This record gives sequence, structure tokens and C-alpha cells, in this order.
Amino acid sequence: MARPVFRGAMTAATWPIAVLSVLLVAAGGCGKKPAAAGPAPPTVTVVTIVPKDEPISGEFVGQTQSSHLVNIQARVSGFLDKRMYREGALVKEGQVLFQMDPKPFQAQLSQAKAALAQAEAAKETARLNLERTRPLTALNALSQKDLDDATGQYQSTAASVEQAKAEVETAQLNLSYTTITSPITGVSSSARQTDGTYISSSNSLLTTVAALSPMWVNFSLSENQIQFYRDQEARGLIRMPKDRRFTLEIVLVDGSVYPHTAEITFAEPSFNASTGTFLIRGSVANPDAVLHPNQYVRVRVKGLIRPNAILIPQRAVQQGSQGHFVWVVGAESRAERRPVTAGDWFGDDWFITEGLKAGDRVVVDGGLTLQAGAAVTVKDAPPPGAPATPSASSAPPAGR
Repeated sequence: MARPVFRGAMTAATWPIAVLSVLLVAAGGCGKKPAAAGPAPPTVTVVTIVPKDEPISGEFVGQTQSSHLVNIQARVSGFLDKRMYREGALVKEGQVLFQMDPKPFQAQLSQAKAALAQAEAAKETARLNLERTRPLTALNALSQKDLDDATGQYQSTAASVEQAKAEVETAQLNLSYTTITSPITGVSSSARQTDGTYISSSNSLLTTVAALSPMWVNFSLSENQIQFYRDQEARGLIRMPKDRRFTLEIVLVDGSVYPHTAEITFAEPSFNASTGTFLIRGSVANPDAVLHPNQYVRVRVKGLIRPNAILIPQRAVQQGSQGHFVWVVGAESRAERRPVTAGDWFGDDWFITEGLKAGDRVVVDGGLTLQAGAAVTVKDAPPPGAPATPSASSAPPAGR
């Protein structure tokens, strides 16, 4: 008897194929997920280039020098009685520094005065004799020769009086030289001779006094440095001050800035072949005696202007195999690697002489991992002096 055939029923051969089809459809429908989103563009901090005139300065090593250094020397020979000042102290103009033994010079003065009195007496005698001779010669009682002799005697004694007066003046000067005073106000040095020493021309230097105000500040410019500034000026990269009047700022050894500014008062016209430099001298007021002679300081020469300068933070400039470069955010907020030519440092910033122009947006922070053409999220850098944005850990809790 034949088996009945049911239409639409699955045979044993078709069953596995049907089950597999159902499983594949179910897996495809249940396991399908939306495509994962790409990483967010990195956030970078940028500054917009705004060229402007910037003052610049050069810094050099300088040394102070007294504007008036006086060697205190004995003018006469004799024994040094006593030193009258404290070594290293500030002395005033006219203050007594040393006293020499005055007794021999007082005796010389007395002798010179006695010689003057004798000469004056001889002159008076000659004058009276001339007055008696003149009328007698007019009466032919005496010859012309007698008159000439009387006149010559009077003139000779008059010259002797003038010579005696000069000797008195010399003796008075020598006596005054035994009291040795300071001709200026300044700081004194150590005494070169001790009390009781016989002073002569071979050991006449007693001490030195150095004026403290104004104080000179000397520094040197090399020939290459001078030529560099000339080239920069010729190219229009720097502008000199009016009448080339530079201002000098003095930085002390502790890094503090001296409160008084100096002005250049002298430039050596001759080139020093041994050092390869030109000497420049400035003069600065020193009323409080903060500066002392032969002290090393740093000198900042101010007054130069860099016109239309482009200045960016130093951290924005990176070093590559082909030189310096920066990251610039271009169109569509995409990073662009830009080679630049860096000039001098200016505090925490760097002058850029080539490669940037007005309006460029330069990456300051966040540029270490950038790639050319990468999209970025731009955040403007805060203006100089603005407080930093607080981090999440330092932000106040919500609700306060």
C-alpha cells in the first residue's frame, strides 16, 4: 500500500538545512551592533599672532669702578706720627687722615720768617739811602754813579724781600702738608704705612679714597656683537633709541634690580686687540653706597625696539631633524606643521623671525602628539597674568 504524501511537510533530508537557515537569520538579527564612533579630536591651546613693537635688551657682565679714585700721598718727607681715620670707613672731604711730625717744618717756617724780616730791614735802609742820594745828585753834590749805586741797592734789597716772602710761603705750605686730609668724600682703603715710619718719595703712598657716587659701570662689546646689531638695524629688525641714548639697568648678584638706572657716558673709540672688545662705560647714582668699586654686576642695555615682532612662548617651539617648527591650526581646525626661524629669547618667549604671520594660530599646549592634518579642538590661551583655570580636583564641591 502506498504511503500518503503530505504537501508542505519536511523530509529528513531537508530538515537540517531549514534549521541552519533559521539559526543564521537569528544570529544575524540579534548580533548586529551600530558602528563604534571614532576618538574625540584632541584639545589644544593656541595663541593668535599679533605683531607689535617689542622692547628688547642685551645683557652683559660689568664691573663697577669709582668715578674718582684718589691716591693719598705725602708731599713732604718726615716721620708719620699717627693715622687719624678708621681703615675702610667712609671719610668726608677735608677730614684729617694722617698727621706727620710738624716740628721740623715749624722750625723752617720760623727761619724763613726771620730771613724775611732781615730782608725787609735791608730794603728799608736802601730806600732811605736812595731818598738822600737823589736831591744831592740834583745839586751835583754827588755823582750820577752814586745815584745809580743807591738805586741798584734798593732794587736788590726789594728782590730779596720778595724771595724771602716766597720762602715763608713755601715753609707754610710744607707745614700744612704735615696734616694730610681727604680731597673728596668716599670710602677709604687700608693704610699703606704704619705710625712712626719715615716717609720719603719712595714710600709716599699712604692710602686711597674712592668716591662712591656717581659710580661707573664698565662692560665690553665684542666686534662680532657690534656687527650683529649693525646688521640687524640695516635689515630693519631692530630700531635704535632716539639720539642713541641707551639706558642701563644693573642687576645685582642676588638677582635684584638696582633702583637707579645708568646712562652711557663714554665709549672707547679704540679696539682692544688683546680682548677683542670695545669698552663701554655708564654712570649711575649711588647715594646709599650699595655699589662698591670692582664689584661684578650684570648690565642690561635697554632702549632697542624690535618693530612688528612676533613673539610666542618657548614651549610652543619644537625641535625636529630639519630645525625648529611649530604647530599651527589652519582651516577646518586641522593641525599644520610649520617650520620657523627662531631668534633671541625674551623672558619665557621666543622671537620668530621667519615662518609666521599675523593671524596665525600657534599651538602652545597639546602639540607633542599632533600629526599633520589631524583635527583638533581649539582653546584660546589665557592672556598674560590671568589666573590659571582650576582643575577638577581643586574645584569647589557642587552646591556650595
